[in-house]
Amino acid sequence: MSDTPGVIVPGKPGEPAKTLEPGQTPADMPRNQPNDADFRYIRMMIKHHQQALEMTGLVPERGANPTLKSFASRIADTQGPDIKSMEAWLSKNGSGGGAAHGGHEQMVGMVTPEQLATLRAASGPDFDKLFLQLMTAHHEGALSMATDVLQTGSDVFVEEMAQDVIVTQEKEIAQMKAMTAP
Repeated sequence: MSDTPGVIVPGKPGEPAKTLEPGQTPADMPRNQPNDADFRYIRMMIKHHQQALEMTGLVPERGANPTLKSFASRIADTQGPDIKSMEAWLSKNGSGGGAAHGGHEQMVGMVTPEQLATLRAASGPDFDKLFLQLMTAHHEGALSMATDVLQTGSDVFVEEMAQDVIVTQEKEIAQMKAMTAP
């Protein structure tokens, strides 16, 4: 036995801490395996982000408010790379066994095809108002999904992604509400 003390690694909330032996790294510790909730969240959030990109892609041509155009560009600049990260996670972790793929209608906040057609047909201040209304609801749906996976998921990457969605999209919801205020 070595005289070198081990390193205490805190557990998740409600879990005990673990002690690493000298020379052992956190990477050597067994990690929680992703569960169906993690796979379901990642697949749904990819679709959710893809729809947000579709919506933000309309803003440069149809929107009137320069602040909204800048805001939509920032959404696109963050959600595109998020999709790539989530796709890489799926590739690394496999298909997720029996996890269902789920359609858009099962995701809170997704814009219906009719709403998307109305958004595509709008322009100027009418577009801006509708975009903000739909994107606010879209973000609120993402918050709901992220909150749910924090309760049901088990993968650290997925938890970090969900926390990031909560922080980022709560801030963006506040910004959108400020843009809609008279």
